[in-house]
Amino acid sequence: MNLVPLISVADVQLGKMLSPKAKTGSSYYPYLRNTNVQWGRIDTSDLAQMDFSEAERKKFELRFGDLLVCEGGEPGRCAVWRNDIPGCYYQKALHRVRPHAGRADPEFLSLWIQYQAIKGAFENQHGKTTIAHLPQVQLEQFLVPDLDFFEQRRTAARLKEQLAKADCAQKAAMAQLDGVESLLAAIYSEAFAQIVPVTVPPTLDNPPAGWQWYKVTDLARLESGHTPSRSRPDWWGGDVSWISLTEIRALDGHWVESTQLRTNAAGIANSAARILPRGTVCFSRTASVGFVAVMAKPMATSQDFANWVCGDGLDPEFLMHALIRARKELRDLATGATHKTIYMPTLKSFHICAPDINTQRRIVRDLKQRLAEASKLRAALAAQQAELTKLPQRLLAQAFEN
Repeated sequence: MNLVPLISVADVQLGKMLSPKAKTGSSYYPYLRNTNVQWGRIDTSDLAQMDFSEAERKKFELRFGDLLVCEGGEPGRCAVWRNDIPGCYYQKALHRVRPHAGRADPEFLSLWIQYQAIKGAFENQHGKTTIAHLPQVQLEQFLVPDLDFFEQRRTAARLKEQLAKADCAQKAAMAQLDGVESLLAAIYSEAFAQIVPVTVPPTLDNPPAGWQWYKVTDLARLESGHTPSRSRPDWWGGDVSWISLTEIRALDGHWVESTQLRTNAAGIANSAARILPRGTVCFSRTASVGFVAVMAKPMATSQDFANWVCGDGLDPEFLMHALIRARKELRDLATGATHKTIYMPTLKSFHICAPDINTQRRIVRDLKQRLAEASKLRAALAAQQAELTKLPQRLLAQAFEN
């Protein structure tokens, strides 16, 4: 495929930062900014407006078929202007590429530039100050295919149709994933008899038959955690697993066999950290609020966790899943300007609605089976979604590499 500089098939002009002028009625005009140009589409939902002089209007007014390429932000992000709003202009941080009549098709150029951006071509070409940007001179020299105009149009039309179908497939897969998330929520709701099973007074739902409300600290011992000094590397890297916020998202809903971060006997002895027994339920209470796991072996946690050591009347897995079921409502209890935290006085007032221990264990067995089936479906759909995400790049490669 023969390649030529973009400037040989189109005029390239960079926008200019214009100072807003006083509103003067009919001379107040809409204009596009960098944020209005997305990958392959123009977003006109949030247009800015200002007064332009007659000379500025002549220079910066958009015409049907102009290609807009972002000068800053994501190199290569571009879209074609189709007169969505008559009398629209553009400003700094946008290049206007105006193809020569009968020489270049704007949709073809847009797809070519997007494909090159995906491959990282602009990462090598853009100039860098504190923020990545694409200078006009480099865009002008950017190489584009020198194809017959009508062949460009046919290629662009075929590609747009294929990409539209790929987009529909992605949206359908996303809807299926959303459906699985709704299914998981429904499974939890059914398992806990349609109530929020962990809360604080006075918001206590009427308990189902055979269930009753308990203060969690009447059924389990509440413990906190601690972090051994980071300035003592000799207290780290030992044989004591230590649950932290850096791992809790991955551990959420599981029994924890070991952790990446580990302390040792000296770290425990020289801090307020405690080694807690197997079956301790760990609930993240700050920053990443609401994630929960169960210790499969004795280990410690950071101070970012509330830890419950369950007594004979409370099954650890039942408590874990009850906390997951109530996650949204419990997060609403967190306070703080920078990092949301559920403080100890609130944690001490947690109440749980639960049946007898044998019923708790039966509920957990049934719940785990249903969750496993739904999670398997979610994993399959997530893999499908990941493949569909790669499809646009494959379609562009098939068109342009061949």
